[in-house]
Amino acid sequence: MDFLLNALKAAAEPTRLRMLSLCAHGELSVTELTQILGQSQPRVSRHLKLLCEAGLLERFREGIWAYYRLAERGNVAELARTLVDAIPADDAGLSLDLERLETIKESRRAAAQLYFSENAARWHQIRSLHVPEREVEQALLSLLPAEGVHDLLDVGTGTGRMLELFGPRISHGLGIDSSREMLAVARVNLEKAGLRHCQVRLGDMYQLALPGQSQDAVIFHQVLHFAETPAEALAEAARLLRPAGTMLVVDFDRHEQESLRTDHAHRRLGFTDAEMRGWLKRAGLDPAPVTQLPGDPLTVCIWRAVRRAETPSLSNRQAALSGAAS
Repeated sequence: MDFLLNALKAAAEPTRLRMLSLCAHGELSVTELTQILGQSQPRVSRHLKLLCEAGLLERFREGIWAYYRLAERGNVAELARTLVDAIPADDAGLSLDLERLETIKESRRAAAQLYFSENAARWHQIRSLHVPEREVEQALLSLLPAEGVHDLLDVGTGTGRMLELFGPRISHGLGIDSSREMLAVARVNLEKAGLRHCQVRLGDMYQLALPGQSQDAVIFHQVLHFAETPAEALAEAARLLRPAGTMLVVDFDRHEQESLRTDHAHRRLGFTDAEMRGWLKRAGLDPAPVTQLPGDPLTVCIWRAVRRAETPSLSNRQAALSGAAS
């Protein structure tokens, strides 16, 4: 009962209740909350600390920045949502807060659009070499079960497109990327799509800050050709899959387009089916036959693999990591 009383005490203050409402509409930094609330940063930080300690808000770091959102899991997550829903929609203070929030979101959208417009040419150039993305996405949807996938992780989420694609099917989606600029684009896209149950985080695909067996599905969409050691990234992601969980890897078949290495920073010129299947097996997964979507000159491959019922032994894990250099 103590945790419930602490949560109620933490929420029983006008500014903190406003914060709960704002963070229910998206992830916000201390600076953004300070702008909306018109209060000093130290005061806002103190309020946020109390709400996080009570379990009503979740805090996560992204480099030097910290972001906050309404708690989605834990003992008081349901209470947090109930308190927000209880605030009258026509409350004058809330309406003003939301107007200021919309101004901040519009600024985000403008920044994201600028970044995307400046970098879109390189994506369009690569896409012209292979089959249309619509064909790839249709194949992906057919390869991941429509039922039973509650938690999905998208490694190297980029613009968040995989979260947009699978968002309507899942209970919770998380995208990881090492680029803050790409995460800004992804956040705008997820907001436009109304996918509040999907989030993105700054992270390293070789050291994913998530507990083992916490995901029903993991996706690598056009990511591994940038990786220094793809086998290590696959092994780390496989650690997160629950028994019978699914991994989908989308990448190019082996090719000779050197311009992708020199002009677009690709570390690998695609992969053979044999090497990808070997890495997946060493990571404790059972790969299905590869799906190939031929293009000109690039062929897109989709590898699907399922986590074995038993937990991979330490020797399997070490074997997967040892294959990183192969």
